[in-house]
Amino acid sequence: MPSSSNQQAVILFAHGSRDPLWRRPIEAVAERMRQLAPHTEAVCAYLELSEPDLPSTVSKLVAHGTTTIQIVPMFLGVGKHAREDLPQLVQALKGQYPNVTFELRQAIGEEPELIHAMATIALRVN
Repeated sequence: MPSSSNQQAVILFAHGSRDPLWRRPIEAVAERMRQLAPHTEAVCAYLELSEPDLPSTVSKLVAHGTTTIQIVPMFLGVGKHAREDLPQLVQALKGQYPNVTFELRQAIGEEPELIHAMATIALRVN
């Protein structure tokens, strides 16, 4: 968790799974973010079946002085979770923490850079 001097954080928000190995790619992205931008607090949160959930993650960040939180949905497709469940969760958090700025980004699967990277990988010939 951040120190009181780190007022910004990025939460990588994913679905979750009972399988603990499922978390590895999401956690690897957070670790790479910390390597690329050491002053960026990058943490993971999950909708269900995995811990921590989004409300407890936000609570810990706010308790440590975070005032700006970007939430990046780590979904390839924009289904019900990204379209409905997550915005409702964020709206509730905005009400609970009126002094915190929340930015809900689009699902990672809609980002042109990721689409390009996946196409390049899919076209790779061994």
